[in-house]
Amino acid sequence: MQQGQAILPGEAIALIEECEAGANTFDDGDRVRAAALGTAEIDRKARTASVATPVKMHVPDVGDTVVGTVAIVMSAMFAVAIRYVNGRPVTSNVECVCSTRESRRRMIALNGDVVALRIRSRINGTMHATIDEAELGVLFTKCRKCGLGVIAVRDGVKCADCGWFDERKLSSNFGSVDAAIGGASSGGASGSNGGAGA
Repeated sequence: MQQGQAILPGEAIALIEECEAGANTFDDGDRVRAAALGTAEIDRKARTASVATPVKMHVPDVGDTVVGTVAIVMSAMFAVAIRYVNGRPVTSNVECVCSTRESRRRMIALNGDVVALRIRSRINGTMHATIDEAELGVLFTKCRKCGLGVIAVRDGVKCADCGWFDERKLSSNFGSVDAAIGGASSGGASGSNGGAGA
């Protein structure tokens, strides 16, 4: 790949022996590949390969805190559509996955829940996140039985109207608009305890 050459997402830029993954790229274990549409930039001195985009992309890095809406729940993981990265709103339609395989909880989060996660790795173009810290977890949700607001109780949430209980991994900031970056609820929730039930 040549410096300044136009590149599509997924295209190889360099071998990992030659360069490390930089901005808007990922390491697939063999090559550094583009994570966005743009032009290839190879810094031979720093030994990094990156992609320059016409519009600044907000692709989270390892260690970044993200807030988003649960899009899909599977048996051992769930996928989250990211709306905020380190407090900044993003519009790049990026998703991450969070494994629930080692959790003792039966229910971590449901479709429509607004959650806070931390990116722990980027493997083969997929961002993997963790929910295991106290401030990480569900920030907003609704009763999945009647759709009304819920309150935090031990190990989950209870509907303030119908009394339905659901297990969840709640963030220590559950219900805090500030923690959800002042508007994360627009990503799929409404009200003080937004989010659609599954």
